[in-house]
Amino acid sequence: MRLIKQSILQRDGSGSATLLPEDPEDMWHLYNLIRPNDLLRASAIRRITNETATGSTASRRVTLNLLIRVKSTDFDAQASQLHVSGQVAEENQYVKLGGHHTLDLELHRNLTLEKAEGWDSVALGILQDALDQTKKAEMFAVVMQEGLANICLITEHQTVLKTTVETKMPGKRSNLRGEHDKAQEKFFRTTLDTLLRQIDLSDPKPLLLVSPGFTASSFQAFIKQTATQANDKPLRNFLPQILTAHASSGHLHSLNEALASQAVKARLKDTKYMRETALMDKLMELIRKDDGRAWYGHREVTKAVEKGAVGRGGGVLLISNALFRSHDMDTRRKWVGLVDKVRDVEGGEVRIFSSEHESGKRLEGLGNVAAILTFPLLNLEEDDDEGGGGGLEKGTNGVN
Repeated sequence: MRLIKQSILQRDGSGSATLLPEDPEDMWHLYNLIRPNDLLRASAIRRITNETATGSTASRRVTLNLLIRVKSTDFDAQASQLHVSGQVAEENQYVKLGGHHTLDLELHRNLTLEKAEGWDSVALGILQDALDQTKKAEMFAVVMQEGLANICLITEHQTVLKTTVETKMPGKRSNLRGEHDKAQEKFFRTTLDTLLRQIDLSDPKPLLLVSPGFTASSFQAFIKQTATQANDKPLRNFLPQILTAHASSGHLHSLNEALASQAVKARLKDTKYMRETALMDKLMELIRKDDGRAWYGHREVTKAVEKGAVGRGGGVLLISNALFRSHDMDTRRKWVGLVDKVRDVEGGEVRIFSSEHESGKRLEGLGNVAAILTFPLLNLEEDDDEGGGGGLEKGTNGVN
């Protein structure tokens, strides 16, 4: 993301930012940044119909610079497309004030965003992350089995299926054994060619090959053989970045099995993805111990923060970015306030998890918010009889 112009006042967060999305990851940041009631200006194409003096009609497409007050957003993660719907907030000759329109945000086209409630700390953090050019791909993964390869990009914020390679394979027990070997070689060649169109070998990231059986290790051997035979120095230099892991199938959901293995965790321990996975593992271990050092659920975590138990010395607030996409402004303000209190007042650590990562999905199962405490608190769910805000029942300091 490139910042074209910014006029945000530090005093109250009012003002706007003009941004230029440059790659698909930027659309994910915009999805988390644009909220209901915000003002969004971007280019739009509308079909205009005119009636002539003779009563006939003629239509044409015109490009407009449209300002809308946001009502809803729709994000397609695989296609990295973001559609923002709302009401026209500035009239022009083609569009009436208050009319409904959907803006299809595109790469390499400027947009200007003004926050309805001002730019709070979470919104400014998202903007800072989006503008940090060093935060791109963390690793690639190929989840595969015979005849099937799912090529994925894992970034700090999401796991994206880039493409799928499928090849019909003859049975291994076929009398024509050589036919199976040829088909496998063709499958590996197609998968490698497709993968190399995604990876920048001048700045390679780790590559994880995942499969049941020996498909991943066979593909790794094929890559090594190809690099040697072609005397391909960039591909040879890439070989140490490749690691393999076992999974029950070659379908995308099996990636989580591989990422849970100790060997993969050790190799990828410095990536944000694995740091968050390790943090979730620690949280779940503490919840199982049920000794009051970890809580989840909206009401319980809020109480723990109010009691000063999520602060300096090891306190961690784990919160999903899904909570900040709430349509209710009071709800968003509540979670921003909780983040600010832990980070700025109590001195604790705040981790905002991506809802598109496996760690974020695990957190979603706990109500999208949890906390690791600096000191134990017991029976938080029994402090009073008020209903919790997270849809979780009382007594959530345990896992069934």
